[in-house]
Amino acid sequence: MVDLHSFRRRATAAGIVAGYLADVVFGDPRRGHPVALFGRAAQRLERRMWADSRPRGALYTLACVGAATGAGALLALATRERPWARAAATGLATWTVLGGRGLAGEGAHLAGLLAGGDVPAARARLPHLCGRDPHTLDATGLARAATESIAENTSDAAVAPLLWGGVAGIPGLLGYRALNTLDAMVGHRSTRHARFGWAAARADDVANLLPARVTAAGAVLAAPLVGGSPRRACRAWRRDARRHPSPNAGPVEAAFAGALGVRLGGRTSYGGRVEVRGPLGEGPPPGPVELRRAVRLSRVVSAAAVALSAGLALLSRRAG
Repeated sequence: MVDLHSFRRRATAAGIVAGYLADVVFGDPRRGHPVALFGRAAQRLERRMWADSRPRGALYTLACVGAATGAGALLALATRERPWARAAATGLATWTVLGGRGLAGEGAHLAGLLAGGDVPAARARLPHLCGRDPHTLDATGLARAATESIAENTSDAAVAPLLWGGVAGIPGLLGYRALNTLDAMVGHRSTRHARFGWAAARADDVANLLPARVTAAGAVLAAPLVGGSPRRACRAWRRDARRHPSPNAGPVEAAFAGALGVRLGGRTSYGGRVEVRGPLGEGPPPGPVELRRAVRLSRVVSAAAVALSAGLALLSRRAG
C-alpha cells in the first residue's frame, strides 16, 4: 500500500530544495514578484483600515497574514493527492519567498564599490540593502551598515522562511513572508505606525525568535569557513546580543561580528530617528574585505538552513 502522506512529506522537502536552488540560480523574479504584489495590496488595505489604534492594526495584520496563509493552505489542499504537484507548488512558493541571491548580490556589489573608493555610488546603493540614511555615512559607516544588514537579513530572508516551510509547508512559507513584509511596511516606529504597526512588529518578533538563534548558531559553526573562530563568535553572541534593541537582530549581528572578527553597532539613523547601540563583537570596524566575508558566511548559513528545512519537512506532519 502506498503511503501517500510519506510521499507528500518527501515532495515538500524536494520542493524546498528546488526552490532554494532556483533562488541561487535565478534570483528574484524580475517582473510581477508576488511579494511586491502582496505589498501593493497591503498598502491599499492600509489606506482603508488605518487608525491610530493597536486593535485596528492587529485586525489589519490578521487580515493580511491570514489571506496569505489561507492561500497557502488551499494550495496545499489542492495538491494533497498529487505529490509531484505538491513538489512543484512548494518549489515555486520557496523561490518566491527567498531573497538569498539578491541579498548576497547587493552585498558583493556594495563591497566592490567601497573597494574602488566610490563612496557616492555606495551611498546610492545602500537603500537596496537596508533603510538607513546613507547620506551622512563614510566608507566605514557604509560597510558597517551593509554587514549588519547582511547578517540580519540572512535570518529574515533565508533561514526563517526555510524553517517555517520545513515545519508548516506552503502555508508556513507564504504566511511568514507576508508577516515579515508587513513588519517592513508598518512595523517601524514612525508617528503613523507607532500604534497601528505594533501587532505586525510584535508578531514578527515572535515568528523570528527561533530562526534568529538558528542563524546565529549557523554563524558560529561556519566561522572557520570564512577565517573566523567559533569561540569568538559564540562569545560575542552570548555577551553582546542584549546590547541590540531587537531581540532577534541582536544574536545574529553579534554572532556574525564574532565570526568575522569585527566590531558592529554604534550610531544608526533610520529616517531621521537616531539610535546609539552598544558594540557587538571585538576588533576593527568592517571594510570591503569583511563585507565580502559576511556575504560568504550568509551563503553558507543559508545552505545549511535548507538542509535543516528539508529534514524538518520529512519529519513534520504539518508540512505534509
